[in-house]
Amino acid sequence: MPLRYLDCSFGYRTGVPVLDSLTVEFPPGSTVLLGPNGAGKSTLLSLGASVLTPLAGRVVLGSLDSASKKDRAAYRRRVGWLPQHIRPVPGLTVREQAAYAGWLKGLSKRRAWDRSAQALDRVRLTESAERRSHELSGGQLRRLGIAQTLVHRAEVVLLDEPTAGLDPVQRGVLRDLLADLADRMSFIVSTHQTEDLADTYRQVVVLDRGRVAYQGDTADFLAPAADGDSAERRAETAYRALVQGEA
Repeated sequence: MPLRYLDCSFGYRTGVPVLDSLTVEFPPGSTVLLGPNGAGKSTLLSLGASVLTPLAGRVVLGSLDSASKKDRAAYRRRVGWLPQHIRPVPGLTVREQAAYAGWLKGLSKRRAWDRSAQALDRVRLTESAERRSHELSGGQLRRLGIAQTLVHRAEVVLLDEPTAGLDPVQRGVLRDLLADLADRMSFIVSTHQTEDLADTYRQVVVLDRGRVAYQGDTADFLAPAADGDSAERRAETAYRALVQGEA
């Protein structure tokens, strides 16, 4: 089911809106969220994860409202959140941290523990299950973060700059992982990395100064660029034509 933002407004300071009456729908599948620094991407995802609450408007998944007290627990079980920085929980092993995330989402301790093994297998961390989570590399921590969303079987996973700070090999592993998981959940991924858009994402949303500058299929997004250019160059050309720069 789609994640919808309906006339959403939010600002961190009075009179300075980051998002102003924004309406956008993210359909099932993989969507890449592009935009310059200050465009409101992290705010948009934080609202979708119910980390933040709209000052006006609603964020809904099906019939569930992110800000409704009666809906919040069910909403959070269906929406996974991967912020820019995944923090290891002191003293916990990798499997314990994955299980802990499931327990926080409302699973029993036994079910969270059982599902943690399956989740770590999906992200290729089984061999690291008994290591302390603080011993993981940056790329492994991102994969642990995704495992934490798999434990409670989220339907929609929001990832804020998941490849930031990763080397090319780690970025490739993460892209392969998202492709592998695309058959069972939807992703909305905020990123500055424009390579492999056509291979990784079905839809592109470009956010600029708190408004949607573009939304559509990846092929349509790339179409205006020159056919002879590389895929990355075509994406950069299409992107630059739509945005005004940092807010």
